[in-house]
Amino acid sequence: MKVIEQIKAPVKYEMELFEKKFSLAMSSRVALLNRITHYVVNRKGKQMRPMFVFLVSKMVASGEVNERTYRGASVIELIHTATLVHDDVVDDSNRRRGFFSINALWKNKIAVLVGDYLLSKGLLLSIDNGDFDLLRIISVAVREMSEGELLQIEKARKLDITEAVYYDIIRQKTATLIAACCSLGAASVKPNTEHVERMRKFGELIGMAFQIKDDLFDYGEDKIGKPTGIDIKEQKMTLPLIYALNQASEKDRRWLINSIKNHNTNKKRVKEVIAFVKQAGGLTYAVTQMKKYQQEAQEILLSYPDSPYKEALLLMMTYVIDRKK
Repeated sequence: MKVIEQIKAPVKYEMELFEKKFSLAMSSRVALLNRITHYVVNRKGKQMRPMFVFLVSKMVASGEVNERTYRGASVIELIHTATLVHDDVVDDSNRRRGFFSINALWKNKIAVLVGDYLLSKGLLLSIDNGDFDLLRIISVAVREMSEGELLQIEKARKLDITEAVYYDIIRQKTATLIAACCSLGAASVKPNTEHVERMRKFGELIGMAFQIKDDLFDYGEDKIGKPTGIDIKEQKMTLPLIYALNQASEKDRRWLINSIKNHNTNKKRVKEVIAFVKQAGGLTYAVTQMKKYQQEAQEILLSYPDSPYKEALLLMMTYVIDRKK
């Protein structure tokens, strides 16, 4: 049994029902839109976000979920999908999860409009049902994701990212969405309780570990996940690189920055940068930090009574840092 299937097992019924509700939430009177959203629904990934929503809500409410939980999961997925569609346009990317992206098939103009449509569908689903607390959680996440992306672009131009700024960027870019899923799961069943903030923090910590793991793939030998050195080619400052820069002598530091700014498409030079970062202990340091976040997240979970949902969330945390892509 795959790890993801094991994690999903305690919420299998909810996930199947969610898929039906999610498809309905996307429907439109415009045939072109339906064709595109059908394409999107049938190319779903691991669906970790709705899984977080259902596992958290069942853990904090002793196995309970309600209509708000389903709506919350749908809103997160609608808004997340909207940001992915827009991301592909921004990044000029033709592939998404191994399939053609919407902009590759239907061009940028349609992709931007589809993203806007999904965003408004998500907002209306909350407003029409009076789920203003859930809408607030998601809206904050979208604002932070946009800020995180822009902060990264601003800093990439100068390559002056400190470790603290790096954490700010990944907290906003990646962790905020997982935090929203977890706090939303809690808020759907236990609104206005301490569970909402506790689960938000739990999701944020997992999100931080998740992103550091992603950064580490850039230095892997294996042909899995994204190709080695792609972050360096894109001038993205990741934790192993920031650590190596901080440890380097002035001469090495100048060489590193010059390599990333001016020679980031030179394969040999990129390999040399990767070797330097490894030598400087950048990977070891990043792994230590990743495990620290995982440990903190685990402590939050351990304050809850044992249940299949808690077990699945603990398994999810192990999966986040052990995954191979």
